[in-house]
Amino acid sequence: MYSACLDPAQHGRKACWSALGDAYDPGMPVDVRAEIEIDRPRADVAEFASDPDNAPRWYENIESVQWKTSRPLSVGARIAFVARFLGRRLAYTYEVTTLVPGERLVMDTGEGPVPMETSYDWADTPAGGTRMTLRNRGDPSGFGKVSAPIMAAAMRRANRKDLAQLKHILESSPDR
Repeated sequence: MYSACLDPAQHGRKACWSALGDAYDPGMPVDVRAEIEIDRPRADVAEFASDPDNAPRWYENIESVQWKTSRPLSVGARIAFVARFLGRRLAYTYEVTTLVPGERLVMDTGEGPVPMETSYDWADTPAGGTRMTLRNRGDPSGFGKVSAPIMAAAMRRANRKDLAQLKHILESSPDR
């Protein structure tokens, strides 16, 4: 299930597509949400997905990760990422703003061409697996503001692929 929303003030109408029926955030020109069910316990999925060192394994566009603060992951931790997105190299540093182990992780960056908030939410499924929700919200500046619809569509495709890769990793190997 995926959604992408564009700022109606910029686009003259509410342009929001959501299979989740999720709340639209009119303050964010880019608001993309993806969800997947993984046949592994929530603790396993959350532990693997919330470890920044694992990001290059399941995020196709992330090339490198560098801790700017000491481990372990905690509120206030800062992690630098280098990624390729829409043919461009992006370097940015996320700061963890919310961490509820096994339930929710929120990271935020105010730097770079697209200030972005990324959140992970994990919930148990009735079958004993995990429903993981990945959400990216941002307010691009400059040319990024004009290209927000293209950016949202590309993010939606990337998130879908990334969550499928995460599912593959976690379901195909009990020790990851």
